Amino acid sequence: MKGGSLLLLSLTLVASSASFAQTPPGPGQMKPVAYKVVDGNKVDSDTLQGWKTWRALACERCHGAKQEGMVGPSLIDAFKSLDKNEFHRTVFGGRVDKGMPDFSASQMMQKNWENLYAYLKGRSDGKINPGDLQAIDAK
Repeated sequence: MKGGSLLLLSLTLVASSASFAQTPPGPGQMKPVAYKVVDGNKVDSDTLQGWKTWRALACERCHGAKQEGMVGPSLIDAFKSLDKNEFHRTVFGGRVDKGMPDFSASQMMQKNWENLYAYLKGRSDGKINPGDLQAIDAK
């Protein structure tokens, strides 16, 4: 994104955040972004739940199976700078004008949004490979 587009996106997110049913947790309430990965496809249980949330909510329909974008933007690129607060505002408010649904009614998203963020951050960091994942301790 160019500077003007990023500014417009930021202003849009800030302006629309007041209408969300949920507000992002305060600074001390979010757990740090942490994921553990071994061999590119074995991850900790929280990150695995994030991946399962990705699959269950069919996010690949717009963002692609490898998160590289289709009709929705590349999350590999976006997560280079997208912080947890911005992610929270986006998934719990949507960007309906751009086709991004509001997931605030999804129990799965409510429980796992931080795990999903960790999974997508791991993908963006190049630590988690695309495709199926399994638990680190899986036999």
